[in-house]
Amino acid sequence: MIPAAFEYHRPKDMAGVLAVLNEHGDDARVMAGGHSLIPMMKLRMADVPHLIDLQDVGGLSGIDISADSIRIGAMVTQADIIDHAELASVAPILREAALQIADPQVRYMGTVGGNVANGDPGNDMPGLMQCLDATFTLVGAEGERSVAARDFYEAAYMTAREDEEVLTAITLPRPQGGYAYEKQKRKIGDYATAAAAVQIVKDGNVCGSAAIAMTNLSDVPVFSEAAGAALFGTSVDDTALKSAVSAMLDDIDPTEDNRGPVAFKRHVAGVILRRAIERAWSRA
Repeated sequence: MIPAAFEYHRPKDMAGVLAVLNEHGDDARVMAGGHSLIPMMKLRMADVPHLIDLQDVGGLSGIDISADSIRIGAMVTQADIIDHAELASVAPILREAALQIADPQVRYMGTVGGNVANGDPGNDMPGLMQCLDATFTLVGAEGERSVAARDFYEAAYMTAREDEEVLTAITLPRPQGGYAYEKQKRKIGDYATAAAAVQIVKDGNVCGSAAIAMTNLSDVPVFSEAAGAALFGTSVDDTALKSAVSAMLDDIDPTEDNRGPVAFKRHVAGVILRRAIERAWSRA
């Protein structure tokens, strides 16, 4: 389909972006790579009288790695994540997840900022960023503020970002320990039926800490403190695995759709989560 008529804006700096947002309010939407917004506009699921393209805005495409943190600009693409050798070394879970997003054509245009900002419950990066305890930087007319990824998502396509704000960067502590991103989907390029991000730190022969989040099993990504707590202090044996899966199943709320009925999704979630925990533990 063809989207409704809109006015196209391509500012050269963030001040220009904020000026358009301030002038047009919720009639304006920011576009990064466009792989989420443009299909919604074509299907008339999103009415965007004023479209703001971020492609010419500087300072949004860098990946900066320090001794204790990683900063990823909002316009960094999934392909940039995959191809960045140092990032793959210090945070390999990011590359592992990016390789499972859509297909190469999408990954060359789809951005990390766009993936986390629009609140689509099927996107891969929101749950991953919750697992990694990331923080999102938002810039608006009143200045800059930070929101934790674990507090950012309120409902499907509803987030803590105000209409006049732009997500400009993602910052996360350098990951420690073992990791895994597991995803089950119907075909290449599809959203997940269920996906799990797991990060585990070993303390001797037991689990010293665990962070677990899942994707596309509720109207928001699900970070489960209870699932991580079920592994803490254990040798991640069968009993602990069952407890962690049970805790996560209590936290998710899937709905029936063309990926299957609720019972099937809950079964897949359990299988995928157990697989992710086992692989993260083997790498810890």
